[in-house]
Amino acid sequence: MAHFRPLLCLPSNAFVSAGGRNITGGHVAEVFGGNSNKKQINVFSKLLQYSSYSTDNSPSEYTRKYIPRRAVMYVPASDLRKIAKIPTLGVDSIVLDCEDGVAVNKKEEARTHIRKYLDNYSKNSASRPELTVRVNSVQSGLCQQDLETILPARHLPSAIHVPKVDGVDHLKWFTETATKILGKERNIHQKINLIIFVESAMSLLSLPHICQTAWDLSTKSHFVPDAVVFGSDDYCADIGATRTNEGKELVYARQYIVSVAKAFKLQAIDIVYIDYKDIDGLRKQAIEGAQWGFTGKQIIHPNQVPICQEAFSPSLEKIEWARELIQGFEKHQKSGKGAFTFRGQMIDMPLVLQARNIVQLAEIVEKATAT
Repeated sequence: MAHFRPLLCLPSNAFVSAGGRNITGGHVAEVFGGNSNKKQINVFSKLLQYSSYSTDNSPSEYTRKYIPRRAVMYVPASDLRKIAKIPTLGVDSIVLDCEDGVAVNKKEEARTHIRKYLDNYSKNSASRPELTVRVNSVQSGLCQQDLETILPARHLPSAIHVPKVDGVDHLKWFTETATKILGKERNIHQKINLIIFVESAMSLLSLPHICQTAWDLSTKSHFVPDAVVFGSDDYCADIGATRTNEGKELVYARQYIVSVAKAFKLQAIDIVYIDYKDIDGLRKQAIEGAQWGFTGKQIIHPNQVPICQEAFSPSLEKIEWARELIQGFEKHQKSGKGAFTFRGQMIDMPLVLQARNIVQLAEIVEKATAT
Protein backbone atom coordinates (compact mmCIF):
# COMPACT_ATOMS: atom_id res chain seq x y z
CA MET A 1 0.00 0.00 0.00
CA ALA A 2 1.30 3.44 -0.87
CA HIS A 3 2.10 5.85 1.92
CA PHE A 4 1.99 9.55 1.18
CA ARG A 5 4.18 12.37 2.39
CA PRO A 6 3.33 16.06 2.02
CA LEU A 7 4.75 18.60 -0.35
CA LEU A 8 7.71 16.65 -1.63
CA CYS A 9 10.22 17.59 -4.27
CA LEU A 10 11.09 14.14 -5.56
CA PRO A 11 14.75 13.26 -6.25
CA SER A 12 15.57 12.29 -9.81
CA ASN A 13 15.92 8.61 -8.95
CA ALA A 14 12.69 8.46 -6.96
CA PHE A 15 9.55 6.61 -7.82
CA VAL A 16 5.98 7.56 -7.00
CA SER A 17 2.90 5.47 -6.47
CA ALA A 18 -0.08 5.88 -8.79
CA GLY A 19 -2.94 3.55 -9.46
CA GLY A 20 -1.42 0.96 -7.18
CA ARG A 21 1.80 0.81 -9.22
CA ASN A 22 5.26 2.23 -8.62
CA ILE A 23 6.22 4.46 -11.51
CA THR A 24 9.12 6.65 -12.57
CA GLY A 25 9.03 9.89 -14.51
CA GLY A 26 9.27 7.88 -17.71
CA HIS A 27 5.88 6.32 -17.03
CA VAL A 28 4.04 9.54 -16.31
CA ALA A 29 2.65 9.74 -19.84
CA GLU A 30 1.03 6.36 -19.39
CA VAL A 31 -0.57 7.38 -16.08
CA PHE A 32 -1.95 10.70 -17.32
CA GLY A 33 -2.75 9.57 -20.84
CA GLY A 34 -0.75 8.87 -23.96
CA ASN A 35 -0.88 12.48 -25.12
CA SER A 36 1.15 13.89 -22.21
CA ASN A 37 4.11 15.75 -23.64
CA LYS A 38 7.64 16.09 -22.30
CA LYS A 39 6.86 19.43 -20.66
CA GLN A 40 3.89 17.91 -18.79
CA ILE A 41 6.04 15.01 -17.64
CA ASN A 42 8.70 17.37 -16.32
CA VAL A 43 6.07 19.44 -14.51
CA PHE A 44 4.67 16.29 -12.93
CA SER A 45 8.08 15.03 -11.83
CA LYS A 46 8.93 18.36 -10.20
CA LEU A 47 5.59 19.25 -8.67
CA LEU A 48 3.89 16.03 -7.61
CA GLN A 49 3.12 16.22 -3.92
CA TYR A 50 1.77 13.89 -1.25
CA SER A 51 3.45 10.92 -2.87
CA SER A 52 5.25 7.88 -1.63
CA TYR A 53 8.92 7.92 -2.44
CA SER A 54 12.07 5.93 -2.27
CA THR A 55 15.54 6.30 -3.73
CA ASP A 56 18.20 3.82 -4.67
CA ASN A 57 20.31 5.02 -1.74
CA SER A 58 17.55 5.29 0.87
CA PRO A 59 16.87 2.71 3.58
CA SER A 60 13.44 1.15 3.48
CA GLU A 61 12.46 3.06 6.63
CA TYR A 62 12.39 6.30 4.64
CA THR A 63 9.18 5.18 2.93
CA ARG A 64 6.81 5.23 5.87
CA LYS A 65 3.42 6.33 6.99
CA TYR A 66 2.70 10.03 6.94
CA ILE A 67 1.64 11.20 10.42
CA PRO A 68 -0.79 14.15 10.46
CA ARG A 69 0.29 16.84 12.89
CA ARG A 70 -2.35 19.48 12.22
CA ALA A 71 -2.27 20.40 15.92
CA VAL A 72 0.80 19.69 18.06
CA MET A 73 -0.01 20.15 21.74
CA TYR A 74 2.50 20.57 24.54
CA VAL A 75 1.76 18.87 27.86
CA PRO A 76 4.17 19.69 30.73
CA ALA A 77 5.34 16.30 31.93
CA SER A 78 5.63 17.54 35.51
CA ASP A 79 1.83 17.90 35.71
CA LEU A 80 0.11 14.53 36.22
CA ARG A 81 -3.34 16.12 36.05
CA LYS A 82 -2.72 17.35 32.52
CA ILE A 83 -1.09 14.07 31.48
CA ALA A 84 -4.21 12.19 32.58
CA LYS A 85 -6.30 14.23 30.12
CA ILE A 86 -4.27 13.20 27.06
CA PRO A 87 -6.68 10.48 25.80
CA THR A 88 -9.61 12.95 25.86
CA LEU A 89 -8.02 15.80 23.90
CA GLY A 90 -8.72 14.60 20.35
CA VAL A 91 -5.48 16.16 19.11
CA ASP A 92 -3.27 14.75 16.35
CA SER A 93 0.01 14.92 18.24
CA ILE A 94 0.96 15.18 21.92
CA VAL A 95 4.33 16.45 23.13
CA LEU A 96 5.27 15.32 26.62
CA ASP A 97 7.42 18.30 27.47
CA CYS A 98 10.60 18.26 29.51
CA GLU A 99 11.84 21.64 28.33
CA ASP A 100 10.31 25.13 28.44
CA GLY A 101 7.01 23.96 29.95
CA VAL A 102 8.78 22.56 33.03
CA ALA A 103 10.48 24.49 35.85
CA VAL A 104 14.13 23.69 36.52
CA ASN A 105 13.34 22.14 39.89
CA LYS A 106 10.74 19.87 38.26
CA LYS A 107 12.91 18.42 35.48
CA GLU A 108 13.64 15.13 37.24
CA GLU A 109 9.99 14.71 38.10
CA ALA A 110 9.04 15.31 34.47
CA ARG A 111 11.54 12.72 33.22
CA THR A 112 10.19 10.14 35.63
CA HIS A 113 6.59 10.81 34.57
CA ILE A 114 7.50 10.45 30.89
CA ARG A 115 9.31 7.18 31.54
CA LYS A 116 6.34 5.74 33.45
CA TYR A 117 3.89 6.87 30.76
CA LEU A 118 5.95 5.25 28.01
CA ASP A 119 6.41 2.05 30.02
CA ASN A 120 2.63 1.70 30.36
CA TYR A 121 1.59 3.14 27.01
CA SER A 122 -0.38 1.02 24.59
CA LYS A 123 -1.71 2.53 21.38
CA ASN A 124 -4.65 0.16 21.12
CA SER A 125 -7.01 2.65 19.54
CA ALA A 126 -6.77 4.53 16.25
CA SER A 127 -8.17 7.57 18.06
CA ARG A 128 -5.10 7.85 20.28
CA PRO A 129 -2.86 10.81 19.46
CA GLU A 130 0.70 10.47 18.28
CA LEU A 131 2.87 10.42 21.41
CA THR A 132 6.13 12.38 21.24
CA VAL A 133 8.65 13.81 23.70
CA ARG A 134 10.51 17.13 23.82
CA VAL A 135 13.82 16.87 25.64
CA ASN A 136 15.94 19.76 26.88
CA SER A 137 18.36 21.40 24.47
CA VAL A 138 21.83 20.02 23.95
CA GLN A 139 23.45 23.21 25.24
CA SER A 140 21.40 23.15 28.47
CA GLY A 141 23.44 20.25 29.86
CA LEU A 142 20.19 18.43 30.71
CA CYS A 143 19.61 16.55 27.48
CA GLN A 144 21.74 13.49 28.24
CA GLN A 145 19.96 12.84 31.51
CA ASP A 146 16.62 13.18 29.68
CA LEU A 147 17.70 10.59 27.13
CA GLU A 148 19.15 8.21 29.71
CA THR A 149 15.84 8.21 31.57
CA ILE A 150 13.43 8.14 28.62
CA LEU A 151 15.02 5.97 25.92
CA PRO A 152 15.21 2.71 27.93
CA ALA A 153 11.39 2.83 28.28
CA ARG A 154 9.36 -0.20 27.27
CA HIS A 155 7.68 1.77 24.47
CA LEU A 156 9.53 4.45 22.54
CA PRO A 157 7.89 7.73 21.50
CA SER A 158 6.90 8.21 17.86
CA ALA A 159 9.18 11.24 17.69
CA ILE A 160 11.64 13.22 19.77
CA HIS A 161 11.65 17.01 19.57
CA VAL A 162 15.11 18.56 19.81
CA PRO A 163 14.85 22.24 20.74
CA LYS A 164 17.23 25.09 20.00
CA VAL A 165 19.25 23.37 17.29
CA ASP A 166 21.60 26.21 16.38
CA GLY A 167 23.93 24.16 14.20
CA VAL A 168 24.94 20.71 13.04
CA ASP A 169 27.12 20.10 16.11
CA HIS A 170 24.02 20.03 18.30
CA LEU A 171 22.38 17.56 15.93
CA LYS A 172 25.44 15.33 15.77
CA TRP A 173 25.78 15.24 19.54
CA PHE A 174 22.12 14.35 20.00
CA THR A 175 22.13 11.62 17.36
CA GLU A 176 25.34 10.01 18.56
CA THR A 177 24.37 10.16 22.24
CA ALA A 178 20.83 8.89 21.76
CA THR A 179 21.92 6.07 19.45
CA LYS A 180 24.54 4.98 21.99
CA ILE A 181 21.97 4.95 24.81
CA LEU A 182 19.54 2.89 22.74
CA GLY A 183 22.34 0.44 22.07
CA LYS A 184 22.79 -2.15 19.37
CA GLU A 185 21.09 -4.85 21.41
CA ARG A 186 17.69 -3.12 21.30
CA ASN A 187 15.65 -4.17 18.30
CA ILE A 188 14.31 -0.96 16.76
CA HIS A 189 11.75 -1.99 14.13
CA GLN A 190 11.10 1.54 12.93
CA LYS A 191 13.28 4.62 13.18
CA ILE A 192 12.24 7.31 15.63
CA ASN A 193 11.15 10.53 13.96
CA LEU A 194 13.35 13.54 14.66
CA ILE A 195 11.67 16.94 14.97
CA ILE A 196 14.06 19.89 14.76
CA PHE A 197 13.41 23.30 16.34
CA VAL A 198 14.46 26.62 14.82
CA GLU A 199 14.66 29.18 17.64
CA SER A 200 17.47 31.62 16.76
CA ALA A 201 18.85 33.67 13.90
CA MET A 202 21.81 31.29 13.61
CA SER A 203 19.49 28.31 13.45
CA LEU A 204 17.45 29.95 10.71
CA LEU A 205 20.52 30.73 8.60
CA SER A 206 21.93 27.24 9.18
CA LEU A 207 18.66 25.40 8.50
CA PRO A 208 19.53 23.94 5.07
CA HIS A 209 22.80 22.56 6.45
CA ILE A 210 21.02 21.24 9.56
CA CYS A 211 18.36 19.46 7.50
CA GLN A 212 20.89 17.92 5.13
CA THR A 213 22.99 16.74 8.08
CA ALA A 214 19.91 15.22 9.72
CA TRP A 215 19.29 13.11 6.60
CA ASP A 216 22.96 12.15 6.39
CA LEU A 217 23.05 11.05 10.04
CA SER A 218 19.86 9.03 9.63
CA THR A 219 21.67 6.36 7.60
CA LYS A 220 23.71 5.34 10.64
CA SER A 221 21.36 6.05 13.53
CA HIS A 222 17.94 5.17 14.93
CA PHE A 223 16.56 8.61 13.99
CA VAL A 224 15.14 10.02 10.78
CA PRO A 225 14.14 13.69 10.28
CA ASP A 226 10.41 14.25 9.90
CA ALA A 227 9.56 17.87 10.74
CA VAL A 228 10.84 21.37 11.45
CA VAL A 229 9.20 23.47 14.17
CA PHE A 230 9.50 27.25 14.47
CA GLY A 231 10.01 28.42 18.06
CA SER A 232 9.05 32.04 17.60
CA ASP A 233 9.38 33.38 21.15
CA ASP A 234 13.05 32.46 21.51
CA TYR A 235 13.66 33.62 17.95
CA CYS A 236 12.20 37.05 18.68
CA ALA A 237 14.28 37.33 21.83
CA ASP A 238 17.39 36.42 19.87
CA ILE A 239 16.90 39.05 17.15
CA GLY A 240 15.48 41.72 19.48
CA ALA A 241 12.00 41.76 17.91
CA THR A 242 8.78 42.46 19.79
CA ARG A 243 6.40 39.51 19.70
CA THR A 244 2.88 40.46 18.57
CA ASN A 245 -0.36 38.59 17.92
CA GLU A 246 -0.30 39.72 14.28
CA GLY A 247 3.17 38.23 13.83
CA LYS A 248 4.43 40.69 11.22
CA GLU A 249 7.89 40.40 12.74
CA LEU A 250 7.89 36.68 11.84
CA VAL A 251 6.73 36.71 8.22
CA TYR A 252 10.17 36.25 6.65
CA ALA A 253 11.26 33.51 9.05
CA ARG A 254 7.99 31.58 8.73
CA GLN A 255 8.04 31.59 4.94
CA TYR A 256 11.72 30.68 4.83
CA ILE A 257 11.22 27.74 7.19
CA VAL A 258 8.40 26.37 5.04
CA SER A 259 10.57 26.57 1.93
CA VAL A 260 13.55 24.83 3.51
CA ALA A 261 11.48 22.17 5.25
CA LYS A 262 9.67 21.22 2.06
CA ALA A 263 12.92 21.19 0.08
CA PHE A 264 14.16 18.50 2.47
CA LYS A 265 10.88 16.51 2.52
CA LEU A 266 9.96 17.55 6.04
CA GLN A 267 6.76 18.73 7.65
CA ALA A 268 6.68 22.37 8.74
CA ILE A 269 4.99 23.15 12.07
CA ASP A 270 3.93 26.77 12.58
CA ILE A 271 4.21 29.05 15.60
CA VAL A 272 2.15 29.08 18.79
CA TYR A 273 -0.61 31.68 18.86
CA ILE A 274 0.25 33.25 22.18
CA ASP A 275 -3.22 34.55 23.19
CA TYR A 276 -5.03 31.23 23.63
CA LYS A 277 -8.30 33.01 24.50
CA ASP A 278 -8.39 34.84 21.15
CA ILE A 279 -10.08 32.19 19.02
CA ASP A 280 -10.69 34.47 16.04
CA GLY A 281 -7.05 35.52 15.95
CA LEU A 282 -5.96 31.89 16.20
CA ARG A 283 -8.23 30.87 13.33
CA LYS A 284 -6.92 33.68 11.11
CA GLN A 285 -3.28 32.79 11.79
CA ALA A 286 -3.88 29.04 11.39
CA ILE A 287 -5.57 29.51 8.01
CA GLU A 288 -2.74 31.80 6.96
CA GLY A 289 -0.17 29.18 7.94
CA ALA A 290 -1.98 26.47 6.02
CA GLN A 291 -2.15 28.70 2.95
CA TRP A 292 1.59 29.34 3.20
CA GLY A 293 2.39 25.63 3.23
CA PHE A 294 2.69 24.73 6.91
CA THR A 295 1.37 21.26 7.71
CA GLY A 296 0.32 22.00 11.29
CA LYS A 297 0.53 24.34 14.26
CA GLN A 298 1.82 24.24 17.82
CA ILE A 299 -0.84 24.72 20.49
CA ILE A 300 -0.88 25.18 24.25
CA HIS A 301 -4.57 24.80 25.19
CA PRO A 302 -7.30 22.22 24.42
CA ASN A 303 -9.60 24.94 23.05
CA GLN A 304 -7.13 25.46 20.21
CA VAL A 305 -7.36 21.85 18.97
CA PRO A 306 -10.50 21.99 16.78
CA ILE A 307 -9.61 25.37 15.27
CA CYS A 308 -6.17 24.24 14.12
CA GLN A 309 -7.16 20.79 12.95
CA GLU A 310 -9.93 22.28 10.85
CA ALA A 311 -7.63 24.94 9.40
CA PHE A 312 -5.08 22.35 8.27
CA SER A 313 -7.70 20.03 6.76
CA PRO A 314 -9.34 20.45 3.35
CA SER A 315 -12.95 21.62 3.62
CA LEU A 316 -15.75 19.40 2.31
CA GLU A 317 -16.36 21.94 -0.45
CA LYS A 318 -12.69 21.87 -1.45
CA ILE A 319 -12.63 18.07 -1.46
CA GLU A 320 -15.74 17.97 -3.67
CA TRP A 321 -14.17 20.53 -6.04
CA ALA A 322 -10.96 18.51 -6.23
CA ARG A 323 -12.65 15.18 -6.91
CA GLU A 324 -14.86 16.63 -9.63
CA LEU A 325 -11.87 18.38 -11.22
CA ILE A 326 -9.89 15.12 -11.29
CA GLN A 327 -12.83 13.30 -12.87
CA GLY A 328 -13.07 16.01 -15.52
CA PHE A 329 -9.34 15.83 -16.16
CA GLU A 330 -9.37 12.06 -16.59
CA LYS A 331 -12.32 12.31 -18.96
CA HIS A 332 -10.51 14.87 -21.14
CA GLN A 333 -7.31 12.84 -21.11
CA LYS A 334 -9.18 9.84 -22.48
CA SER A 335 -10.49 11.98 -25.29
CA GLY A 336 -6.96 13.18 -26.12
CA LYS A 337 -7.47 16.77 -24.98
CA GLY A 338 -5.07 18.80 -22.86
CA ALA A 339 -6.18 21.88 -20.92
CA PHE A 340 -9.94 22.21 -20.35
CA THR A 341 -12.48 24.42 -18.62
CA PHE A 342 -13.96 23.45 -15.26
CA ARG A 343 -16.51 25.63 -13.46
CA GLY A 344 -15.52 28.54 -15.66
CA GLN A 345 -11.79 28.17 -14.96
CA MET A 346 -9.10 27.01 -17.37
CA ILE A 347 -7.45 23.90 -15.90
CA ASP A 348 -3.86 22.80 -16.54
CA MET A 349 -1.52 20.25 -14.97
CA PRO A 350 -0.40 22.24 -11.88
CA LEU A 351 -4.03 22.75 -10.81
CA VAL A 352 -4.72 19.03 -11.31
CA LEU A 353 -1.77 18.25 -9.05
CA GLN A 354 -3.19 20.61 -6.43
CA ALA A 355 -6.53 18.80 -6.63
CA ARG A 356 -4.82 15.43 -6.17
CA ASN A 357 -2.99 16.80 -3.12
CA ILE A 358 -6.29 17.85 -1.55
CA VAL A 359 -7.95 14.48 -2.09
CA GLN A 360 -4.93 12.52 -0.85
CA LEU A 361 -4.51 14.67 2.26
CA ALA A 362 -8.20 14.26 3.08
CA GLU A 363 -7.88 10.49 2.78
CA ILE A 364 -4.75 10.43 4.97
CA VAL A 365 -6.37 12.51 7.72
CA GLU A 366 -9.58 10.49 7.60
CA LYS A 367 -7.72 7.21 7.93
CA ALA A 368 -5.34 8.43 10.62
CA THR A 369 -8.12 9.86 12.79
CA ALA A 370 -10.70 7.11 12.27
CA THR A 371 -11.99 5.52 15.46
